[in-house]
Parts: sequence; C-alpha cells; structure tokens
Amino acid sequence: MGDARAQLDNLAWDKNDEAWEISQKRLRRRDTCELAASLAGQKFGRKATFGPPLIIGGYNILYKVQVEGMASDVYVRLPCPNWVQFPIEKTLQEGATARYVEQHTQIPVPKIFYYGEKSDLGPFMILQHVENHGLMVNRIKMPNPDPDVTSVLDPNISETVLSNFYGKAARCLLQISRLSFDRIGSLSENDDNTFSITGRPLSKNMNDMLQLANIPRAVLPPENKTYSTTDEWYVALAEMHMAQLIFQHNDLVTTEDDCRNKYVARQLFRRLAKDHRLSSFGFANDGWSAQSKSWSSQLSRAPSNLRSFRLWADDFRPGNILIDDSDDIVAVIDWELTYAGPTQFMLDCPWWLLLEVPESWKPDIDDWTKVYDIRLQTWLSAMEKVEKDIGSETLPFFLSTHMRESWETGRFWLNYAAKNSWAFDTVFWKYLDEKFFGTREEDIPKDDLWRTRVNLLSEKERAAMETFVEWKMEDKKERILVDWDPEEAKQRLSEALFD
Repeated sequence: MGDARAQLDNLAWDKNDEAWEISQKRLRRRDTCELAASLAGQKFGRKATFGPPLIIGGYNILYKVQVEGMASDVYVRLPCPNWVQFPIEKTLQEGATARYVEQHTQIPVPKIFYYGEKSDLGPFMILQHVENHGLMVNRIKMPNPDPDVTSVLDPNISETVLSNFYGKAARCLLQISRLSFDRIGSLSENDDNTFSITGRPLSKNMNDMLQLANIPRAVLPPENKTYSTTDEWYVALAEMHMAQLIFQHNDLVTTEDDCRNKYVARQLFRRLAKDHRLSSFGFANDGWSAQSKSWSSQLSRAPSNLRSFRLWADDFRPGNILIDDSDDIVAVIDWELTYAGPTQFMLDCPWWLLLEVPESWKPDIDDWTKVYDIRLQTWLSAMEKVEKDIGSETLPFFLSTHMRESWETGRFWLNYAAKNSWAFDTVFWKYLDEKFFGTREEDIPKDDLWRTRVNLLSEKERAAMETFVEWKMEDKKERILVDWDPEEAKQRLSEALFD
C-alpha cells in the first residue's frame, strides 16, 4: 500500500474478513446453491437448476442457473455479507440504475429480470448471463501470474491498442454524461416503471467507512436524504471526512502533528464547501482561489448548481467491462454505487486510466501523476475521436475539453479528495492547498503543514484543536472497536463541526 493512503482500521478490517469467511462457507453450501436456483424457478415459473461455477466478486456472489426453456443462463446475484454494508439499499438502487441506463443509452447492460429486497436469501438480483471473452482490464494490464496482485496498466502496451480500448470506454462515458437529473441522490424504480431520485447518494467511500473503519452509521447522510444543490453534497462529503477523523479509532492518526494536519485540512475543506467555493474551483467563475489570480487561459464556466446533475458511477472501470473476442464491449456490469451527482464529477478525467488508484501506486503518488499525464493525452485523443463521431449534445463544451481543464486546474484532485477519505490528506496538502490559499514556504516538514494554515481556522476551530488532539491521542491508546450510541455519535460530530 502506498504511503499516500492513510491507514484503514485493521481491527475493523480483520473483523469483517473473519465474518465473511464464515458467511462464505454458508453461501457455498449445496443447499444455498439450490435455494438460488429455486428463487429463479419461482420468478420465472419454470424448472431451474444450479450449475457451476460460483462467482465471488468484490461486492457480490453469483449463482449460475439454467432455466428450462431459456436460451441462455441467468445469474442469481446476492450482495456479499459483511463486505456490503447496505445490502438492501445497494440492491434496489443498482437494479433501478441498471434498468435506467439500459433504457436511456445504447450501453450494453445485462438485462435485469428481477430484483428485490425479500427472498429466502435476502436482497437479490436475477440478471442475464452475457457471453464474453473476459474483462477489458485483462487486455490492458501488466501480466502477472498472481491474481491477488492489484492490476496496473501495462507500461509496454501498444499506443494503438490502448487508444482503441480507451475509445470504447469513452463512448460509454459520453452516453452517461447525457443523462441529467434534477436532484443529487440514488435512483429508485416506481410501480409504473418510471424512475425517481429518492435515496441518498450511496458511495464506495461510505461502504468503506463502515466496513473498514467502523464509522457509526448514524453520522452518515440519512437513507432518504437527497440534495438540491452541488454545494450541499460537497458539504456532506466534507463532513464525512471529519466523521472519519473522529470515529476511526485505530490506525488513522500516527502523531499529534499528524492529527493537527488532518484536523486543519478537514475544517478548511468544509469551510470552502459551506462558502460555495468548491463547486466553482477551476472554472471561469472561480474568483476566489489563489491560482485563479494568475490563470491566463480561457476556461469553461462551472455547471449550474441547481437541477442539472449527472450520473456518477463509482465503480465504472475496465474491471467491470466485458468484451468479446473482437475486443468489442458486450456488457458494462456492476452499476452499484452509482448515483446522480454533481456534474463536476462527470467533467473530470477518469481516475482509472492507469487501473491503480493514485494513493496506492508504486513507487509513489508523484510517479502516478507523471505516468497519468502521459496516458491522459491518449485518453483525450480517443475521447475527441468519439465526440466527432457521436457529438456532445448536452454540454456547452466537449467533454474532452472539460477533462483537459480538470487536470490542468486541479479540479481532478479536488473531486478525488472529496470522494476518497483515505486519500484526502495527501491530496489536500500536495495538490490542493497551495492552489486554494497560495504558495507556502519551501521545504516545510510534513509534520508542520498545519502551522502554515492554522491561522485560516475560525477562532472556535483553533480553540478546540488542541483539546481534540489530546482526546484523539488518548483515545487511540487502546486498540478496540467502539460501538457508539447513535445519538452520542451525532452529538460528537456536531460538536466538532460547531453546528
């Protein structure tokens, strides 16, 4: 794991892994496989038989089922216990999203026959099996015989081959960018087969907060909470970063100065969100950031803060794109953790161009940035070709233009930090702080970064910092998992936010 990524709570991680090992044995049993086949049989009203293999992915377990009279097999898919922290919510939102994308784009999506929250196996989805020749990621990753090693882009891949695959993914993203919504949140399907935004934006980061850091559920946005403006969602994201700092009991904070760095960064980030700054950063109407004073290029304007939001898929990447033997896309799978989000998210260049996340890249995040900058040119060229082919109907500029600006201005890093709590601190201090507030003195030791910006905190925030640091350092001495009372957790977060 790269140094740029803050540590997860290893106690929470181990606890969930141990529980998953027990659950996995139950899910692999013959009687469970037969229950999956029985569920498919009930829904289709036909005889159904389970047939290997059983497939276990990052969030789901799939049972392949042959249904009498159907030309192709189906999968009964269940959320993995202990890994998926919102199994019902995730299943219902993903089912609705997959159907919406299938109906409103030309992106190939496996047909969702049935999905629901109630069955003998819990929340479920029954979907089409699509014949394929494997995942796109396998065609562009560096060869490695160890399946447990995280994929990285093959450094020796042909430019022509890479451009071809990037272009196919770009065609999908361009279609997704045309889907517009009037609120930020997750989709649900109505009884009349229409769709509405009715639930909170459910993200990978929120799942990680519970699974890998034991953050209390009570401090996350309420399940039925939706947002009417981009600024509101940026504030919610900033407050979840503060919740991570407060409630991750183990492994996050290393020293008192490390705690101060994290405290100052989170308070400042939330302030910018509340002051409606983050939504305009890096656009033509950014008149507040330090970098805007010296920016000479003509930039596009920020998207509307109201009633113009785009679908954001946390898990859209080559690892979820199935291809055939001609390298054409036959299905984009796993639409979980997809929601209507700020248009700013869609305007960013994709993080997955190198396959590995920047905070875990070896040797370090600086090298990731250098390599990414090279591959981004290939991506933008591929995107421009797709735009000439199918157009960019609903945006004032081509998506490739927005993506180029996103990288050049640092908007990419702003939104990456907003969505990823364990990358937040490195990204804030390395790529955002000076763009926001101006140049620091050279060679500031890492432990002293907070000193350069502590004067920007409010009087209340500064006065509370040392008490917070003392509490956090004392709290971490005992390696335990704390079971917070929901109301006490909400109160503790409110105190740190001075609400």
